[in-house]
Amino acid sequence: MPPQRRPFEVAITGLGLVTPAGIGIGPNWDRVSSGISCASRDDRLLGCPVDFSCRVPDFDPDTLIGGFASRQLARFVQLAIVAARQAAGDAGWNPRTWDGARVGVVLGNSLGGVQAFEASQLAMAEGGPRKVSPLMVPMYLANMVAGQVAIDLGARGPSQVTATACASGATAVGIARELLRRGDCDVVVAGGAEAALTPLAVTGLARMGALSGRTENPELASRPFDADRDGFVPAEGAGVLVLERLTDAQARGARVRAVVRGYGASTDAHHPTAPAPGGEGIEQALRAALADAGLSGSDVDHVNAHGTSTPLGDVIEGRMLRRVLGGRALVTSTKGVTGHPLAAAGAIEAAYTALAIEHRSVPPTANLARLDPELDIDVVHGTPRPAPIEVAVSTSMGFGGHNAALVLTAA
Repeated sequence: MPPQRRPFEVAITGLGLVTPAGIGIGPNWDRVSSGISCASRDDRLLGCPVDFSCRVPDFDPDTLIGGFASRQLARFVQLAIVAARQAAGDAGWNPRTWDGARVGVVLGNSLGGVQAFEASQLAMAEGGPRKVSPLMVPMYLANMVAGQVAIDLGARGPSQVTATACASGATAVGIARELLRRGDCDVVVAGGAEAALTPLAVTGLARMGALSGRTENPELASRPFDADRDGFVPAEGAGVLVLERLTDAQARGARVRAVVRGYGASTDAHHPTAPAPGGEGIEQALRAALADAGLSGSDVDHVNAHGTSTPLGDVIEGRMLRRVLGGRALVTSTKGVTGHPLAAAGAIEAAYTALAIEHRSVPPTANLARLDPELDIDVVHGTPRPAPIEVAVSTSMGFGGHNAALVLTAA
């Protein structure tokens, strides 16, 4: 057997959150700790099979970014830029003075600027080619979320976009950690962003059978691990983490919110949209992350689960968590509050996991009235559960069979 390597520890020194739970760290933590869903009727989805969602509230890009600049950016990029600026500031970095050549950007995204694509298609159909905006392509391309954030922050190191569907944000954090391990960067801005709450995209998800049909009670629709769950609630948002080698962060006297100590990834190779029925893929990713961290399942105190509120996915994941971790870990799914922000989910939930460690509190799973009888895990619900959290994991699963798991520890 090869010699066991020392776990590579990466400090989370900054967080940025722009989600349905609010803009900023404080509003996000307060809302997810309340266990109150963000889902509501969405006027922009009228006439769709599912006409409710979780949108970012009170997001004014003209104020937060600047009118001229913001109008040249797709919404998913706007969300990412605001979150990235928050994260850099939270980490104590000034992008005007840092060594941009040593700063990387890795962000996850799935659907790109779908609004720009839909609007341009409509404009062309109604008025011909001259009605198509010359900004359509740069606003549509998924890679622009990393490119535009790098421009905004003056980050001239490696930049890239991960596209592993709903695992994209977690994948981005894992790849960012590798850039730091290899010495390619000293700081990496990592996370995910998604803004695809358009009639076409949401209808496509509804036609797949992925979304909840609780149109009469949207606020009760996202109910991870509940016996009466019937699908997820579509959402938008961005989550960004500033990552540095732990030794570097300590040397500059930075506050360390939590430490990324392990990462694992796998592919189901089973079905385009359904998870492997035995949970083998996500189990492989979680076991790999724990091994990377030099820890065992019994060491885990808390899980921020993928838990999307789908009938199939939640039970597969819940059984897997019991197999790998036993029954001690306190499990939550913050998607009960935020809905499912697709490619941004893994990054947002990694940030929530770091905050749970910092606050020594596990947020409740919203709308959990009756645990699925097939599950034997401790899912926190009702009110937050105080707990001394030393080791936590965040799991992510995406269409295409993509799986990712992160292990975070207290600083």
